[in-house]
Amino acid sequence: MEESLVGMSRRFINELTDGESIDEVYYAAEKQLRTNRSGGRYLLVRLMDRTGQLVAMLWNANDKMVEMFEAGDYVRVQGTTQIYNGALQVIATRIERVPSREVDESDFFPLSEVELDRLAQRLERHLRAVQNGALRALAECFLMDEQFMRRFQQAPAAIKHHHAFRGGLMQHVVTMLDVAEAIAPFYPQLDRDLLKMGIFLHDLGKLEELAFERELGYTDAGQLVGHVVQGVELLNRYMGQVEKLSGEPFPDYLAQQLKHIILSHHGSYEFGSPKLPMTLEALAVHYLDSLDAQLYSFARILEEGVQAGGWTAYQPHLCRKLFRASETQLSADGG
Repeated sequence: MEESLVGMSRRFINELTDGESIDEVYYAAEKQLRTNRSGGRYLLVRLMDRTGQLVAMLWNANDKMVEMFEAGDYVRVQGTTQIYNGALQVIATRIERVPSREVDESDFFPLSEVELDRLAQRLERHLRAVQNGALRALAECFLMDEQFMRRFQQAPAAIKHHHAFRGGLMQHVVTMLDVAEAIAPFYPQLDRDLLKMGIFLHDLGKLEELAFERELGYTDAGQLVGHVVQGVELLNRYMGQVEKLSGEPFPDYLAQQLKHIILSHHGSYEFGSPKLPMTLEALAVHYLDSLDAQLYSFARILEEGVQAGGWTAYQPHLCRKLFRASETQLSADGG
């Protein structure tokens, strides 16, 4: 492309509608070369910008098309949008790489570097407010590990459904900590220090489970072991550091409570928890985790896919449509 795209007006994903011709630049978060039933090859590309994600299909992909770009590149996409299985997708006619110097990166990621720094500061304030000595020392071991914190600030919380973007894990955790701080006074039986550390730890295994340096995907260890077990392994490693620094064993009752929170945070065997929540803090972490993930996912669907009348298309993974009343409807009801 001969001229820079920085500063040019663009059409964001949440502005696209069915049957629309597009010629726009997006971030290629994932690229898969697949074969259809008749043996033809096609590319499935997950595109994203700061407003959302959608899939592009490039049919009859020859070697030249396949080599035009890689996952993790910015790409210029030409094609037409269509609704398929309740979701908007792009039938692409051409996808080609765009040099990063020709784009404004703030158009493609929901969180800017400034916002990531602010989240990191909020996280630090939460963890340094922990009063229990052993838990505070554990928090400090994480905070002092610069390499770990850099990865934590860049990691997504998931690949597709919620907070699937750079910094998504940190945003998810900080939001949970903020909500926990707001509701804790209503539940004085909760151990606030244990709750805060449980929230911080519950998804840390995602740093080992997910690959996110360029494209979003799963590591081999992530697929073979999974973030729940990997989170317990990380906790063991950092508890060992606390013991080396303090010269004393990490309290066993705290270690077991923290491990239980990680192992039970999915809430049920059906969703991959080796254990069901059996403590107040584990139950609270499970519901705070689910609340933030579900509300984020619903809000994103409503932002991207509300059609005439306020309804989205049917969402197969949710087994329902979603509804958002318009300002006109709300005004009429209020009047």
